[in-house]
Amino acid sequence: MLIVILITAKDIKEAKKISAALLNKKLVACVNIVKGIQSLFWWDKRIDSAKEVLLVVKTKRSCFKKIVETVKAVHSYSCPEIIALPIVDGSKDYLRWLNESVR
Repeated sequence: MLIVILITAKDIKEAKKISAALLNKKLVACVNIVKGIQSLFWWDKRIDSAKEVLLVVKTKRSCFKKIVETVKAVHSYSCPEIIALPIVDGSKDYLRWLNESVR
């Protein structure tokens, strides 16, 4: 099964570090980095906010556990967002490329 993983990071430098770690291990086929995310969330029993960067990661579900381990090893947050969504359909050529690009 192919999935998209959403990961937030504190800044572009951290996002690039996470992306490089995942790509170098061939755990992912592609990472899009989206700057300018404003996040609102519960933290320490109050509503907090932060400017963040969003990583949109394309990969296989079988890699998810290793991706979580890799992200946690380089991420600055104690509880980083790492959530997976299924890819239910897509361009056949793109999905083939995605499958072939991940170990």
